[in-house]
Amino acid sequence: MVDEDLHGRCVSAWMERVDTGSPPEPLLRAFEQAFAALWLRADRTLGEVTLTAIVERVLSRAADRHPVLSPLEVAAAGLRCDGLLARAGSLHHERLADGIRFVLVEFLTVVGNLTADILTPALHAELSKAAKVAGRVAKGRMASPRTPKAATMRKRTS
Repeated sequence: MVDEDLHGRCVSAWMERVDTGSPPEPLLRAFEQAFAALWLRADRTLGEVTLTAIVERVLSRAADRHPVLSPLEVAAAGLRCDGLLARAGSLHHERLADGIRFVLVEFLTVVGNLTADILTPALHAELSKAAKVAGRVAKGRMASPRTPKAATMRKRTS
């Protein structure tokens, strides 16, 4: 089994690329996109019902430990951060970053434990890709799609 430190290092690498210490909105958008990428990859193996149950458990634990995250909701392709975005101006950046880190590590840990870490390498790769995209977006090199699913759908309809 992969230890939680490996998940923590993967999430820390993502955080280093996306958390510029700026206002919460860019961090929340990057989190939403990264989680959507993780969701899409895990959904192929686990299915929507199982994945929804996992994410609901993760969000419950996250809200207990990091009340600032209580507005997070499960969505069709990941998480909805609308409730947090609406309060972005009043969010304490460090608490928000700690909560986001917790959600990502907890999600990777729960999925890893349930799948004997079969999905761990693929999920870590997705998070790494999301960090690279977020880093380019933050530097203004490319437009930011709201979710990876939206980008995929645009490709299919073209």
